[in-house]
Amino acid sequence: MITKSRFKGFHPKLILLLIVLVLLQCCKKTSSSKPIVLEQKNDSIFSWIKEGRKRNLNKRSRSVFLKKAYDQAKTSDDDSLKTKYFSRLSLAYLRLGDSLSFRMTNNETRRLAKITDDFNSKAESHWDLAEYFRSKSIADSSYYHFNEANKIYTEKDCTYLKGRMLYNMALVQADIKDYAGSEITTFIAIQHLKPLDKNKELYRCYNNLGSVTTELEEFDDALLFYLTAENYLSKIKDNNNLKQVIENNIGIVYQETGDNLKAISYFEKVLSHDSINLSKPKLYAKTLNNYAYSKFKLNDTLELPKLFEDAISIQKEIPDYSALSRTYYNVADYYSYRNDTLKALAFAEKAVKIASQSSNNKRLLLTYKLLASLDSKNVRKHYQNYIKLDDSLSKEERKIRNKFERIRFETNEFIAKNQSLAKQRQLLTSIVIILFLLGLAAIIIFLQRVKNQKLRFQQQQQESNQEIFDLMLTQKKKVEEGKQSEQKRISEELHDSVVGQMHSVRMLLLGLNKKADETAITLRQDAIEKLKEVQEEVRTISHELNDAAYQKIYNFISSIEDLLKGFENTEGILTNLEYDDDTDWDQLSGEVKINLYRVIQESLQNCAKHANAKNVSLSLNTNSEGIIATLADDGVGFDVRKGKKGIGLKNIQSRVEKINGTWGVTSQSGKGTTVQIQVPSIDIRKVEDINLESEQQEA
Repeated sequence: MITKSRFKGFHPKLILLLIVLVLLQCCKKTSSSKPIVLEQKNDSIFSWIKEGRKRNLNKRSRSVFLKKAYDQAKTSDDDSLKTKYFSRLSLAYLRLGDSLSFRMTNNETRRLAKITDDFNSKAESHWDLAEYFRSKSIADSSYYHFNEANKIYTEKDCTYLKGRMLYNMALVQADIKDYAGSEITTFIAIQHLKPLDKNKELYRCYNNLGSVTTELEEFDDALLFYLTAENYLSKIKDNNNLKQVIENNIGIVYQETGDNLKAISYFEKVLSHDSINLSKPKLYAKTLNNYAYSKFKLNDTLELPKLFEDAISIQKEIPDYSALSRTYYNVADYYSYRNDTLKALAFAEKAVKIASQSSNNKRLLLTYKLLASLDSKNVRKHYQNYIKLDDSLSKEERKIRNKFERIRFETNEFIAKNQSLAKQRQLLTSIVIILFLLGLAAIIIFLQRVKNQKLRFQQQQQESNQEIFDLMLTQKKKVEEGKQSEQKRISEELHDSVVGQMHSVRMLLLGLNKKADETAITLRQDAIEKLKEVQEEVRTISHELNDAAYQKIYNFISSIEDLLKGFENTEGILTNLEYDDDTDWDQLSGEVKINLYRVIQESLQNCAKHANAKNVSLSLNTNSEGIIATLADDGVGFDVRKGKKGIGLKNIQSRVEKINGTWGVTSQSGKGTTVQIQVPSIDIRKVEDINLESEQQEA
């Protein structure tokens, strides 16, 4: 019964409390659930895109992940975030090789980037599209979109990315055999990348320079560029088998120069690397073909034609058509050497077909020439094809040569004009030199004048300091004279008054010492009264002496008072001095007193010249940090921000700095001007402290 009654009385409050807690928790979950869901959704999309870009997964699995990311990205309400989703999806589909999905996501990225003004996503969309067109051998579109990305990065001053775009543009130029243009563009890219120490990108640039100069048959330059690329490659921690690319390229240069023995040594370096056939099948197949061809040229045919066949098999599977046309040509040349004309013709025709598809004009010319030597029945046809292609290429080369000729002609004209203007240039050069020397002389004279002015200023300061010293010495002399005069007066008072009276009383008392009559008693009473008078006079003199001892006579303050009095008499401006009476101002160092005096004097002169004031007040105070001197007037004032710093203010600045002080001017038009100087000093002592020391010494 007791338990039941307690529960019954407590139950409503408990129920109410539980209801409130449940409602609060529900509200909390409701308000926070949406951000959590959005955050999880965002993380999921980026995670799916990341999974879709993993090369170790099969294409179908990657497509599934990217499809999930695409479906979720479409439902996003945040355009900025949605732009980033589609930008990453675009690149992922490009790497996957899904052309349809790539074009769709790339177009959406460009549309969203335009709406959100996301320059980075916009540039990346052009970059991805350029890579896509290059993979499809559509050089003009690839170059266009690389250039569009380059424009955006140039506008936003992204030097590194601009350098990368220029490198990509150079690769496209090399693809279409514009080797000279590729070389120039690569050099411009290097100019952007070299200050940034981007070793990997610089390696790529110099590797491309080696490739284009090899095609231009500038083999010494090619070797130099490849060695430079190898130097930058050595600075990269994870070079990812990039060194093998350089070794293969150097081998090609030696192969082109006919040094096949040295070429083989480089090709063997590449082929000896572990698992290169799996990690870099394209490079492996190229190197295998080059290795086989150099062995053939050295008449080492033991492993041939199997090496060629292995290379062809890999290049077909990849596929790599440009390299395949070269391999077919090498095999045809090999069988021609073996006098197996049928096989040589078969491989030569395959080389023509693949070279035509890949626009490899150099390989096509060489193959036509080889066919003419192999196919006696169609010699004329092959030579016609060779001549036709060679003529078209020659026309292009002729256009370039004509441009060079035009440049040379214009240069010669320019030289001729320069020769006719040579005398005028010499005259102008002479005039410029004379003007330069005159200007130099003027600068030297000006600097000398400034130096002389500085010396004169220092001399004037020294003279002013001496003047202040003399003034202070005069004040001190006056004080000493006053002290001596007062001491003389007190001495005379004591001698003439007190001593004389004391003597007469002493003589009277001696005479009355033996008498006891009424007359003697009366005279003694008079003597006592006389002693009282002497006592009072001594007390009076003592008080006067005490007042003179404790009177505060300051040499520095006296100098300031004289300065203000002279200023008042000369300028007709009323002055007022307030100072800390408890401070021993004469204990300040001479340097502080001199410069503080001069600063006050200079401030008074500025007031007389510019302020048009009626009253000037000066206060000298001290605190724990040092001295604070404040000079204020009731003049017209000025705008401190627009005021020019004249010689007077410069003098004040110089003197305040000498005593390690600070100063400032506050003023407003019509409200007067206040100059405040703060000087740190360890010499400030209170008069009470000095008196206490004196009393202790006397004691």
